[in-house]
Amino acid sequence: MNEPKKLRLTIAGVTVLCLAGFVLSMISGPVRTTPGELISFLSGADTEHGAIILEFRLPRAILAFLVGTALALSGAILQGYFRNSMADPFVVGVSSGASLGAVLFLAISTGIGLSLGGDWGQSLAAFAGGLVIVAFVYAVSQRSGIFKVETLLLTGIAAGAMCSALTTFILFMRSDAYDQAVFWLLGSFQLAGWPEVRAVVIPVIFCLAVAVIFARDMDLLVLGDETAASLGCPVKAVRKTFLVLATLSAAVSVSVAGIIGFVGLIVPHAVRIATGPGHRRLFLLSSLAGGTFLLYCDLLARTLLAAELPVGMITAAVGAPLFIYLLNRRR
Repeated sequence: MNEPKKLRLTIAGVTVLCLAGFVLSMISGPVRTTPGELISFLSGADTEHGAIILEFRLPRAILAFLVGTALALSGAILQGYFRNSMADPFVVGVSSGASLGAVLFLAISTGIGLSLGGDWGQSLAAFAGGLVIVAFVYAVSQRSGIFKVETLLLTGIAAGAMCSALTTFILFMRSDAYDQAVFWLLGSFQLAGWPEVRAVVIPVIFCLAVAVIFARDMDLLVLGDETAASLGCPVKAVRKTFLVLATLSAAVSVSVAGIIGFVGLIVPHAVRIATGPGHRRLFLLSSLAGGTFLLYCDLLARTLLAAELPVGMITAAVGAPLFIYLLNRRR
């Protein structure tokens, strides 16, 4: 099969799966909803389950899609940025740093009894935490100005462990909310609503748009900094731009859904097999596939058992075997 046809089929398949995932999310739940009732709701009729769909299921599905989009985009950016297919928001410490920032913000705002920054306060705190950690990891990963991939991975793991320990300590001190906090750290959309959607949608769209605009520069960065500079790429400015984009994408997802692993790792891997190394197509399709993947994982998390499971548990159970398969296939 030629590459253009393979790409078109991949895009069509992911799009159909995405639409089907939204439909299933609208009709699935403790209160059964028929497809006919969903059609009546979409046509504007006042249905019995309209409030459930509008206030609970629709914002949850949209938020799951947006978070999956953000994580997959962050993973695709970081893998190109570090020229390493093992890089993702979790491995390089972005997710753990963002989680620490968000939890610290919650602890401070709860302690003084004020809601600081509204819907944006937690996202900004998560962004700051993720940016500090990834900047630290990147700085340590350079030796005499030379970038070291191995140092990056080891430093990212160590920094992530340190942030996780601090996050656990802060949550442990708030024993009244410990159970809910542990569930949040495993990733959850249980408390999803329209405020969370509003807090995420603009940063995600912004990051995706800027990443697509600078995708050609990412194609040059993969060739090496010296080669990219000789071809007219402003290497330092582009690296800073993509670092901020990857951190912001991961941070806003952590701030509303907790830590969800493997999405930023396996989705860009799978998409790159179908689209090739071009980053404009990789960014766009990874975002669509990541949102679709997390949409189905959330659907499983709330329907697989009577009690709702953390969505991070589902992504790990699905993502780990799939990642092993992709590694062996590439090898």
